[in-house]
Amino acid sequence: MRKDQTHAGHTGQEAGPVRHSHHHDPEEKKRQLNRISRAIGHLNHVKGMIEDDVDCADVLMQLSAVNAALRGLGKQIISEHMTHCISHAIEDGDMTAVEDFQKAVDKFI
Repeated sequence: MRKDQTHAGHTGQEAGPVRHSHHHDPEEKKRQLNRISRAIGHLNHVKGMIEDDVDCADVLMQLSAVNAALRGLGKQIISEHMTHCISHAIEDGDMTAVEDFQKAVDKFI
């Protein structure tokens, strides 16, 4: 895709100009998807625990597992993005992508 082209966002709406391309390692993507699947499994378990009136301390322990899984996924995504996407953006002179990433990391932290 050329830099002056647009692409659809996750909502199906036009997202604007593409600043840099994303090059994701298929193995890393697989690890990230596995991690999110585990987090979803933990969260579904929490839902069931609440529906079944399980002791609140046990629910909180399971929520802790969900938080840990999501933090781990976030760290993986940050690392992957720094290694590939941001390095390519810098090579392309796209400092807006770097600034946008910094804002996203600030919100994650």
